[in-house]
Amino acid sequence: MSKPPPTMQNGSMPISFARRTAWDLTSSETARALDEARAAGQAICNLTASNPTVAGFEYNEAAIITALSVPAVFDYDPDPRGILQAREAVCAYYGDHSAPMQPNQLTLTTSTSEAYSYLFRLLCNPHDEVLIAQPSYPLFDFLAQICDVRLNPYPLFYDHGWHIDFAALRQQITPRTRAIAIVHPNNPTGHFTSNAERVQLEALCAEHGLALIVDEVFLDYPLTNEISQSFATGDHPALTFVLSGLSKICGLPQMKAAWIAAFGPDREVATALDRIEVIADTYLSMNAPIQHAMGPWLATRGHIQNQIRSRCRANLETLDTLLSRQRLVTRLRVDAGWYAILRVPALMDDEDLAALLIREHEVAVHPGRFFAFPESGWLVASLLSPRRCFLRGTESIYRYFNDLSDLY
Repeated sequence: MSKPPPTMQNGSMPISFARRTAWDLTSSETARALDEARAAGQAICNLTASNPTVAGFEYNEAAIITALSVPAVFDYDPDPRGILQAREAVCAYYGDHSAPMQPNQLTLTTSTSEAYSYLFRLLCNPHDEVLIAQPSYPLFDFLAQICDVRLNPYPLFYDHGWHIDFAALRQQITPRTRAIAIVHPNNPTGHFTSNAERVQLEALCAEHGLALIVDEVFLDYPLTNEISQSFATGDHPALTFVLSGLSKICGLPQMKAAWIAAFGPDREVATALDRIEVIADTYLSMNAPIQHAMGPWLATRGHIQNQIRSRCRANLETLDTLLSRQRLVTRLRVDAGWYAILRVPALMDDEDLAALLIREHEVAVHPGRFFAFPESGWLVASLLSPRRCFLRGTESIYRYFNDLSDLY
């Protein structure tokens, strides 16, 4: 006989939740260590910072607020693609990147996360697949799950810089694959997709009838003299979607505004934009005040970008100076972005090592596992942290591994 369904103590049936939300919500070892340290009053040096608004940068607060103070913010005249004035401001931004585009190629969203959701819904039926590079930011896993999309990873490998493993990527393509997604530059590796890699990606997508999704939120933060072009430039043999937003471009993650720019064969682009418009209209357009402020904010982005680039480069120089004094830890090449990747001795699980550094050395870094590095021996440090904090934190890491080196 089959077992009767479970019941609550009061005799009622329990609610059944969707399997797509059956996540493991227990805190990681690193998070627990950080909570314990803060509860104990320890002065933890946080090298996991990703929010520029709390990293000690100087914002032009008056100009930011003034942009929200125009009479038009009280009007409600929704356009699911976004207000024309805001889309024109985005076009001006890409014009500065030598990537001319028209407002009708753009759809505004409240975040790049929402942009991914739109594209997953546009391209994928339930259980279809999107290929994405690893290491990568863990948010993608959740975005895919709640859209009933499966992420198939393809590897980046390191050889005097990061590279796409195209042989492995090709092997991951199945009849259910609908798109290849890249982050340019990658988060956290800071890898710029090279022009040669772009050509191969576009050819692969065209060959298999796949869309190419390109996330460029860190494009404006090169750390070397090599400045890579946006995927919005040039020809587009495959249907291509370029994503970005104010969170990184203007250092304003609280001012929710992002976009999808569509390129490629005319008929495919027209069909995609028509369908995205319906998706956007179903969720209602993003708020008008932020859209009206996008022009002034994008036009003055240099004020915050110069500060962020300067700090990241200075912190990278500090890190390299410390690492030159020891022999157990190396820094991998980074082209752009806000993170540095450290290769460390794989003497324990990365999560355990990160927790140990918090508890015993008062410095917090991301374990490699957080970004899906394939094995132990990786730490990820934010270059966004204030200079004094970054120096103290990296000195703590240096002392820990320097003490270890005396044992070998």
